[in-house]
Amino acid sequence: MTRRAPAGAQGGAASRGTAAPADAQDLRDVRPRAPAHDDRPAGDGAAPERGTPPARAGGERQSAGSERQRAGRANIGAMRDPFNDDPDDADERDDPVSGPQRAEPLSPDDPLAPLPFNPYKGNRGVTRAWHAMKNSLNGFRVAIREESAFRQELTLAAILVPCGIAVPVTPVERAALFASVLLVLIVELLNSSVEAAIDRISLERHELSKRAKDFGSAAVMVALAVCVLTWALIVGPLVWHWLARIS
Repeated sequence: MTRRAPAGAQGGAASRGTAAPADAQDLRDVRPRAPAHDDRPAGDGAAPERGTPPARAGGERQSAGSERQRAGRANIGAMRDPFNDDPDDADERDDPVSGPQRAEPLSPDDPLAPLPFNPYKGNRGVTRAWHAMKNSLNGFRVAIREESAFRQELTLAAILVPCGIAVPVTPVERAALFASVLLVLIVELLNSSVEAAIDRISLERHELSKRAKDFGSAAVMVALAVCVLTWALIVGPLVWHWLARIS
């Protein structure tokens, strides 16, 4: 014979059986949760602290961004133009954070650094032209005294210039004859200046020194070839007709 539990007992058991899941759920809700790990770097992208209103966190990020923009604009404005020679412009730019910005001095090896003072460049106007003429005449004297090749070419020019004046040619052809002779003298002077600069650096034999002097000699040879070709094309037919008429 089966014994039945009292109705109150059954009701209590039923109420206990149905109340147990609710209590467990309440315990799970009350249990503290561990804060989620945030891998984002601290700064603008970091999550705001607990208790910080979202509007306040956004305002702080905007203010920090505007501060960085103002500092960047101030730094850009403080940069000095390397081609600006006015020193007052660089001193007038002030940084609101670090104060006046002064340009960093350039090293002597910097290509933008100012050239050292040259005492030979102080003359201006007519005085400069007078000193330049004296230096040019001194260069002619040194070339005649020291360079045998220049003396030979100068002797050749002394013969060809009167011939260019005497031959019956057009003014353009006469100018071409004179220009070819002067071209030889100009290139010879440049070649002599290159040789003097190389000897000033060192008198020892070096492949690069030899190459530079050979280049200058080749330039003189080209100028001589141009001179010979010009005179042969302009004066050659006249000489040929004169010899044919004599014979």
